[in-house]
Amino acid sequence: MTAEQGTPNITTPQGPVISTTSDSHRATLRQLSAFLRESTYILANWDYYSEKNTDLDGWPFDEHAYGLRQRQRDRETAEAFEAVRPTARQLLATAEEQLAPLAARAVQSRWAWQLGTLRDALDRLDVLHQEWQQTCAGLPLTTRPGTPTYEDALADHYAEAWSYLDDWATHGHAVIDINTTARSTRSHLVPPPTAKPAPVADRTTPVRR
Repeated sequence: MTAEQGTPNITTPQGPVISTTSDSHRATLRQLSAFLRESTYILANWDYYSEKNTDLDGWPFDEHAYGLRQRQRDRETAEAFEAVRPTARQLLATAEEQLAPLAARAVQSRWAWQLGTLRDALDRLDVLHQEWQQTCAGLPLTTRPGTPTYEDALADHYAEAWSYLDDWATHGHAVIDINTTARSTRSHLVPPPTAKPAPVADRTTPVRR
């Protein structure tokens, strides 16, 4: 345990020791939980709208209105993820460190590939973010937020990012599940020092009386 926080640590084969219950880590997990709740709400509203506004083959009754509503879904999901983005890689790194020493019986087989899916999605989101910054730099000075040209470009950016954000909405719970399991099992704690056996007297050495 740390002297300041009194929290258990993880000792991993890679070397670093990570506090699994530090204030900062708890805060990042709360942000992830909030995103998962909000994204579930956003998707449920979208599914309801889509079901009510498409025919039996899935074609929208009003393509323009449907497209605007889809833009809203993409934007709301992206905005919800903004609180998670700055610490997303830290969350993944910690989850991977927590997962490594867990006993096989405590591990869900899907966790490893879910973490891989989250990392791949985050890589793509980082690329798209860089591309969006380049797009913004190339826009005319008269193209400001709120203008049709800017909003159309932003909507295209959100549309490209949505599937990767949906990966986080779908698989992000694995990070929380791993943390819960790591904290509830003894395998993630620094093992207590083992008592050394008392030295055996050398019988060849005369004992002084």
